[in-house]
Formats: sequence, structure tokens, C-alpha cells
Amino acid sequence: MLVRIANEPRDYAWGSETAIPEYLGRPETGGPQAELWLGAHPGCPARVDGRPLDAALADAGLPQPRILLKVLAAARPLSLQVHPTAEQAVDGFAREEAAGVPLDAPTRTYRDRHAKPELIVAVTPFEALSGFRPLADSLPVLDALAAVDDRVAPLVHRAGASLRDAVAWLLSDAPDRAPVVEGIVIAAERLPDELAAERDTVRRVAAFAPGDPAVAIALLLHRVSLAPGEALFLDAGNLHAYLEGLAIELMAPSDNVVRGGMTPKHIDRDELLRILDLTPLDDPRLPAEPLDGATRWAPAAPFELRHIEGAHTVGAADEGLLLALSDTAVHTDDGSLGLRRGEAAYASRLRGATVESDDAWLALAV
Repeated sequence: MLVRIANEPRDYAWGSETAIPEYLGRPETGGPQAELWLGAHPGCPARVDGRPLDAALADAGLPQPRILLKVLAAARPLSLQVHPTAEQAVDGFAREEAAGVPLDAPTRTYRDRHAKPELIVAVTPFEALSGFRPLADSLPVLDALAAVDDRVAPLVHRAGASLRDAVAWLLSDAPDRAPVVEGIVIAAERLPDELAAERDTVRRVAAFAPGDPAVAIALLLHRVSLAPGEALFLDAGNLHAYLEGLAIELMAPSDNVVRGGMTPKHIDRDELLRILDLTPLDDPRLPAEPLDGATRWAPAAPFELRHIEGAHTVGAADEGLLLALSDTAVHTDDGSLGLRRGEAAYASRLRGATVESDDAWLALAV
């Protein structure tokens, strides 16, 4: 199957009003356009000739796609969150089913049995928090804050003794953590210029979620400023939050998000701590690989993303999703299809296919 698909952006409050329309050549709506979903996720399936893609695939006797491609436009921060492994998702789903928590309940954490690895590639400068940095990098920042406001000192001691205990304390309801957050917000304004990124992180998080412990947790994470074409891979256990920017996101089509802050939605602190990976990362960025006519990002996941920049032969791959930013032609064993800027396609078979474009995104299930 090779078909043209279409969808409308989701209007989450954190979305930009202009970024997706400008990128895809679409009209503005006067409201936020946060995410354009290209796939068959039942929460917002793309359409084929007006029919949901998931229904069209079922009628054709084809399996549902194992990937979901998104255009994401954040005008303000998203929640601080983590995703489970496949095993954790199966276990968590079973526990909530046994407890009788309805699938659509606001307090439900596990809505399916699947992992949710994510890959994001910046289209514009993109700001994010991703993964814990080594304590040797974060403790000097906390020391600098404590030197300005001694209310930060308890976090310095706790983080130095046990990072996990420090995060658990920040996420708890302990009354002594609130002064730490207040002290960080005040002291951050007096950080030296070499810590400008940390100052900006505190300002952004505190402005969006005043008093939230994420203000403190953010300083234990990597603050990542992605240039266009740079990428992050967010595997299970990676604590992260997107702050601002336009990007292409590729993921497994799961709804399993365990939130820890910066959100009015359900926060499951105990489950977050259970599945959290505190292993320090030297650099959370995922490097790109050059291909003939394309650039590839291939994380340790059952998918990969390619940016098509000429004539490209796909090679050994299964199904795929294609988003065109210029006139694009795709040729497969199921036929050929032409796309214009802002148009998209789904292909159930891409092995040996060719794509011709100066600017297109190709997501592959591998």
C-alpha cells in the first residue's frame, strides 16, 4: 500500500501559533498548533481519502504501523517526563487493569503495553532538558547557588550523598523542599555569565511552573540547545522536557508517559522514581550519519529517521511515513506517488524504494 495521508495539528496549549503553518505552508488558525501526527495512532489517526488510516489498514488486512511521525512546535515547556521499557509497560498496564483504573481515567499512567522511545531532530534552534549529567558538572552549579542563598545548601548535601534520594526528596511533599526551590530562583539571577544556560533554565521553568520541584531537578539534567539538524534520542528511563522550538519527532505509537512536574496532568512520582534511569550521560545528542542523497539518525530503537536531500534509495526497510517540504516523488513496488510541500504519505512496503526530493523527512520501521 502506498497512499497519501493528511491530518490536522493538535491544539495543545503549549503549541506555537505560527511555527507549523510557516514550515508546512498551511494557514494559521489563530490558536496553537502543537503537534501534527502522521500515523495510525487511534488518538489522532491520519486520514486516507477522509477515512482513518488505522481503519483503512485493517480493511486491507495490513498491520498497524509501528511508528508515529510528528511535527512538534513548542512555544513553552512541556511536562517533565519519562517513558518505560517494554517490560515495565506490560507490568504497569497489568497492575492498573487489575486495580480497575479505567483506560481514560485522568489518574491512569499506563494506557497500553508498549515502550515509547523517542527521537527528535531540530528544525529550528530547539531547547530541551534530557538525561542526568555527571554530578561533577551539576554540583558546582548548586554550590554557586548555595553561596548566594543558603537555602539551596540542603540540595547540595543530598545530591552529593545520593542523586536518587535527592530526586525522591524533591518530588516528595516534604515541607523543607519548598525553600530550596525559592532559593534557587532568587540565586539564579546572580549566577555568573559562564552559567547563563543554567540561569535561563531556572527562569524558564520557574516562569512556567512557579514553585515546582522541576526548577531544582532541571539543574541536575543536561540543558541541550540543538542547532537545526541536531538530534536527541530519548530511551526508556530518560528524564526530559522540551522547552521551545520546532522539530521532527519519531516514536513508537504509545501513550505511556510518566510525569514528574511542569504539568496540570497526573503526576505519578512513585512510578517515575521506579523506572527512572539516573545513569549520567556525557552528551545526550545522537549523531547523524551521511547516506547517498540523505542524512540518517539511527538510534537503538526499532525505527530510524532520514532527511532526504536528493535521489535516495531506501534499501532494507519495512513500512514508512514520508513528509514532504518540497516537491517529492516516491517509487515503490506498489506504485509511485508525487507529493507537494506539506503533504505526507504512508507506505506499507519500502524495501528497495526510491525517494526523490530536495527536502523531505522519511521515517522507517526497521
